[in-house]
Amino acid sequence: MPTVALPAEQRFLLAGVDWETYECLLARFEGRHLRLTYDEGDLEIMTVSPDHERAKKLLARFVEALTEELGLPVLSLGNTTFRRTDLGRGLEPDECWYIAHEAQMRGVTEIDLTRMPPPDLVIEVEISRGLLDRLDLYARLGVPEVWRYDGRRLRVSVLAPAGTYSEVGSSPTFPGIPLEGIRSALLERNERDETSMVKAFRAWVRSLPEATP
Repeated sequence: MPTVALPAEQRFLLAGVDWETYECLLARFEGRHLRLTYDEGDLEIMTVSPDHERAKKLLARFVEALTEELGLPVLSLGNTTFRRTDLGRGLEPDECWYIAHEAQMRGVTEIDLTRMPPPDLVIEVEISRGLLDRLDLYARLGVPEVWRYDGRRLRVSVLAPAGTYSEVGSSPTFPGIPLEGIRSALLERNERDETSMVKAFRAWVRSLPEATP
């Protein structure tokens, strides 16, 4: 069979977009493989690549395996759009979860970030470089922990009281779980099938002394 070249990520930046247009585009593009980031009139539209989707899905499966193995309650909201009209900002994470605030958010069908907490953990896959500073947007929305993965390196950033992120060596959500083990597991995504990778990842977590629920 001939080799088919799958499209890489593409990013487009529009300036001077009002909030009403942004919300209209969100509704029009719902369900499509596009990601919209809005920052006070600037709108980035990104097409996601297969590599991006594979990496974010596998990392999400690892996170959810961690919550199960550690006995942590979790509410998964995928790439739900989070926006604040008063701040003029909005974006969709690659994946996100309520963990510390799971009980508070359980059963909530409409999220208002002026009255409710943001997700406790967000995943950002950065196969290509963004045109807007999404980490700054997460800080403005008050997201306490962001994982960023560029295809090789996994970084964990935690929001400080001053409102900026600091890169840390371990996840506050999963203390005692070495980031290097997660990163190493992700690097095998082109070598093994996902079922065997997740099974191996679970076995690794169970082998850690810190992993007792």
